[in-house]
Amino acid sequence: MLTFNRRQIIGLGVGALAASAVAGRLPAAANNINGYVRSTLARMTLPEKVGQLMVQEVYGVDPTVDDARNLGKYGTAKAVDVVRDLHLGGVIYFAWTDSYLNGPDGVAKASNALQAASAERRVTNVKGKPQGTKVAVPLLVATDQEQGIVTRFGAPATQFSGAMALGAGRSESDARTAAAITGKELRAVGINTNFAPVADVNVNPANPVIGVRSFSSDPALAAQMVAAQVRGYQGDARVSASAKHFPGHGDTAVDSHYGLPLITHSREEWERLDAPPFRAAIDAGIDMIMTAHLVMPAFDDSGHPATLSKPILTDLLRGELGYEGVVITDALDMAGVREMYSDAEVAVRALEAGVDILLMSPAPLAARDAVLEAVRTGRLSEAEIDAKVERVLRMKHRRGLLNDYLVDTARINSIVGTPEHLSIADAITDRTMTLVRNDGMLPVQVSGRRVLVAGWGVGTTQLVQAAFNEAGATTTRLNYTSPTAANIAQAVAASQTHDLTVVLTHNVNQAQINLVNALTATGKPVVAVAVRNPYDVGRYEAPAEICTYSYSPVIAPSLVRVITGEVNPTGKLPVDVPSPSGGLAYPFGHGLSY
Repeated sequence: MLTFNRRQIIGLGVGALAASAVAGRLPAAANNINGYVRSTLARMTLPEKVGQLMVQEVYGVDPTVDDARNLGKYGTAKAVDVVRDLHLGGVIYFAWTDSYLNGPDGVAKASNALQAASAERRVTNVKGKPQGTKVAVPLLVATDQEQGIVTRFGAPATQFSGAMALGAGRSESDARTAAAITGKELRAVGINTNFAPVADVNVNPANPVIGVRSFSSDPALAAQMVAAQVRGYQGDARVSASAKHFPGHGDTAVDSHYGLPLITHSREEWERLDAPPFRAAIDAGIDMIMTAHLVMPAFDDSGHPATLSKPILTDLLRGELGYEGVVITDALDMAGVREMYSDAEVAVRALEAGVDILLMSPAPLAARDAVLEAVRTGRLSEAEIDAKVERVLRMKHRRGLLNDYLVDTARINSIVGTPEHLSIADAITDRTMTLVRNDGMLPVQVSGRRVLVAGWGVGTTQLVQAAFNEAGATTTRLNYTSPTAANIAQAVAASQTHDLTVVLTHNVNQAQINLVNALTATGKPVVAVAVRNPYDVGRYEAPAEICTYSYSPVIAPSLVRVITGEVNPTGKLPVDVPSPSGGLAYPFGHGLSY
C-alpha cells in the first residue's frame, strides 16, 4: 500500500493525489492525537482555522467540473476550488446539490476528489492579502441520513423506516443495527458524518417539522434509542453522529425553516422532557450536538434563538451538561436564525455563543470575512478560535479520518445495499409495524384475491400495489392526495368489486378522512394505513388500522406481510394518539397482535 509523509502529500497535485486514492491516508502523525492537534494548529493560518469551522453545500455531480451555482455563491465554479479557497472544514451532500445523481460510485468519486482538494490547499487572497500554508486536513463529508422521511442517500443504499418506527419496535439492538448499517454504507462512499440521530422528544402532535423524525414522546424511550444509534454510527461504523436539535425541538407548532419557534417549557419541564436524550447522547460519547433555531425563555429571555445563545450553548450545554464535543449549528439559511441579524453577524454571534461549526451559511464569504474581522478587532480571540478548531481536529482524528479518508470504489458493491443488509432492514421493519385496530378482519389471505390500493402518494401506492402483486393478489390503484367528492365516489365504486381495500393516509386532512369513512361505510373489508404520522389513526375509524411511521420503500413488503399474517405485528405506539374530542384515541404502548 502506498504511503506518504505530510510534506509529500501536501505537495501532490489534485490529479496525482486522486490517482493515489488507494492510499487514503495522511502521515503517521495522527497516531498521537495531542501531538497532531498541536502541530497542525501551529502551522495553520487564521483563514485556515476559520475554514475548519465551516461546512458548506457544494454543487455538481463532478466537483472538478464548473457549476454556475458554485460561481454564484462562492465566486468560483468548481467545487474543488471552493474547498481550497475557503479552506473548508467540511461539505454536505443533498439531492438538490446533485451529489447523489450518479449513484454510490459517483458519490465516492466526488468524495475522493473533494478530499484530494482539501489535501492540496493553495495560497488564496483574503481582502487582497495572500493567505494559506497548505495545511492538509481531511474534510468532514456530511449528509442527513436520518432514514424514514429524511433520507438523502436513496436506493441502492439500504433503507430503514426511521426513528419513530424504531421507537415502535422498542429494540435498542435494532436501533443500533440500523445506525451501523446506515453508517457503514455512508462511509463506503466517503460520507463520514451523519447529522443524526434526532434527540427531540415529540410531545406535540401538531409539530410540523419533527414528528416521526423523533423516536418517541417518552423521554426515556427516546434516550435509549438515541444512545443506541450513537453507538451504531460511531462505534460500529466510524461515522460521526450529531444529536439534534438542542435544547429540544419536540414541542413546537412552528417549523424553524420558515419562522422562529417559541418553546415555553419551564426549567423543570425541560429537565424531564427534553434533556434525557441529549444527556444519553453525551454519555454515549456523541461527536456533535446540533443547535436549534428556537427561543427558550426558561434559559435565555433575550429573544435570541438557541443557536445564538451563550446561556444555552455555553452555560447549559457545556457548563451544566458537561459536553466537551463539537457544537454545530443547524443550517444557517433557515429563517429561524435570520430574523434579527445579517448573515455575517449571525456567524460571529454563533461562535461567540459557543458554536464550533457553522453549517451552510447563505453568505459564506461574508461570514468568513466577518469572523476574521472579529478576531482582528478582539471581539473573538484567536485562542477561542483555536479551541474550536482543536475540537474539530480531535473529532476527525477520533473517527480515523486522518488515516482513512479516501474511498476504495472497488469495495462499494460489497457494502452498499447488500442482500444481507436489505434482509436485516426487512426484518427490523417487520418488528415496527403497529396494528392499532382490528375488528377481526386481519389477517386476510390475498393470494388470488382482488385488492384495491387507494389514497396518498403516487410512489407509495405503487410500492404497496407491487407488494400485493408479489403476494399473488390482483390489484387496482387509485391515487389521491386530497380526494374530491368525485374521487371518493370512484373509490367507493371500485371497492365493490374488490375483496379488500387498503387506503393510505399521510398527515391526514379532512378530504382523506372523508375517503376512509366512505370506504368504511360500504361494509367491505378496509385497512387504513397511516404512512407517516401515527396521529392520523385518531381521526378516523376503519375496521383495521396500521401505523408504518414512514413511506420509505421498505415499509410496503412489511405492510403486506402483516396484513396477510405472514408476520405477527409486535410494534407498540411510541406516542399518545389523541382523538378529535380531546381525549386519547390510542395510548402510548398500545399495539395489537394476532
